[in-house]
Amino acid sequence: MNIRTRKHYLLALLMAVLSGCATVPGDLIRTPRVELQDVRVIGLGFKSQTFLLSFDVANPNPFPLPISNVSYGVKLDGQRFASGETASAITVPADGDAQFAISVDLNLLQTAPQLLSIVRLGVRQDISYELEGHLALDIPLTSPIKYRSSGTIRLRSESF
Repeated sequence: MNIRTRKHYLLALLMAVLSGCATVPGDLIRTPRVELQDVRVIGLGFKSQTFLLSFDVANPNPFPLPISNVSYGVKLDGQRFASGETASAITVPADGDAQFAISVDLNLLQTAPQLLSIVRLGVRQDISYELEGHLALDIPLTSPIKYRSSGTIRLRSESF
C-alpha cells in the first residue's frame, strides 16, 4: 500500500470518527413537547388576514434549550393553514417551559377558500389541529429536533 492510499484510508477513518461524534449530542437531547396554545385573529381585510399563533414548549431535559430557529406547519380541521420558518431567540429552561408567538399573514379568499369556513367554525367551537416542524438549537454539533403534536383548539376573534 502506497502513502497516497494510506492517506485516503486515514482521512476516511477520521471523517467516520468525526461524523460519529457529531451526532452524539443530538442523541442525548430528549424531544421537547411543542403545542399550539392559541390562534387569534388580529386583523381582517379583504386581501389579507393576520393571525397570531401562540405556542408552548416544554423541555424535558436537565439543561436549558436555546432555540435559534423554528419551522412549523399547522393544519386546522385537516386543512393546511399556515407554515413557515422564523428566527427565534428563546431559551427554554431546564425541566421547564416557555412560550412564543408567530404572526402570520394569509389571504384565505385567494389561497384556500375552504379555510375561511373552518376559521369561522373554529371561532364557535373547538376544531382539531395538527402541528409539526423542527427546532434548531444554538448548541454546537446538534441537528434540528423534529416535533409533532395534535389536539383541539378554539380560535379567538372579535371580528366574526
